[in-house]
Amino acid sequence: MINRRNFLTTAGAVGTAALLVSTASTAIAQEMMTTATGMFEGRSNHVTSGSVKVIEEGGRTFVELGDDFSLDGGPDPRVIFGKDGEHNKDAYLGALLSLNGKQRYALPSTWSATDYNEVYIWCDVAGVPLGVASLN
Repeated sequence: MINRRNFLTTAGAVGTAALLVSTASTAIAQEMMTTATGMFEGRSNHVTSGSVKVIEEGGRTFVELGDDFSLDGGPDPRVIFGKDGEHNKDAYLGALLSLNGKQRYALPSTWSATDYNEVYIWCDVAGVPLGVASLN
């Protein structure tokens, strides 16, 4: 038997659950936005392939190499931003985490991804690019 007290408690719980689901759905929809994409091409006699994208998620910006990313090897590969055919040694995102597959690199909050139009896989030891992706 439902009385007024049970009805109000149940209605409040259902309303709260609906609000949480609605809020979670909105947060998921707004959580990740792709701002640029590209495809890697090998350089310096290396085979580099796969996708890259710049995403904004949770108020932060990331460079994300795709599931299809692959590099044939090289000493000390690094992920670095560049612009108009030049890597920017000050735009170092991190050491390459893996030769294959999806991986993500966070931009410092003081950087703007719009300042760059390329992502490099860079060999710092040899001072050459192993792969470059132009961002669109």
